[in-house]
Amino acid sequence: MEARAIQSGVRQSARKMRLVIDLIRGCAVPEADAILRFSKKRAARQIHKVLRSAVANAQQAAQRENAPFDADTLRVSYAVVNEGQTLKRFTAAAMGRGTPILKRTSHVEIRVAGVQAPPAPAPRSEAKAKEEKKPRAKKAPAKKKPAVKKKKASK
Repeated sequence: MEARAIQSGVRQSARKMRLVIDLIRGCAVPEADAILRFSKKRAARQIHKVLRSAVANAQQAAQRENAPFDADTLRVSYAVVNEGQTLKRFTAAAMGRGTPILKRTSHVEIRVAGVQAPPAPAPRSEAKAKEEKKPRAKKAPAKKKPAVKKKKASK
């Protein structure tokens, strides 16, 4: 089960938001939730909203498929912050000039996926089981070559 959530146009630079998103990438959802809730960064609040939305989307997808759902088994499989549109503004400067202000935005995308149990090993055939039980024949030790002394070259 995989679900995703995207928030576009967050009014914070992508560089600052990447510091927070790196903390939760690959974590379990309850752990990521705790990290975001107690983080002092402003970006954590926006990323927390997107994470909760992704979990809710996973829950809705499970209900549609009539499948069991447990949010504690989900992991953050993909989390990325990309740059959004930059708002260009100007402020007054000395001698009647204007200096540019770049108000940067970003897009946040988070995907959560359920942890699947590893597949059960295939049953072995009886022939293979008998082969594994047979003792293997011992190999004869390899013969060592006699050491040959090299003669020193005279000058």
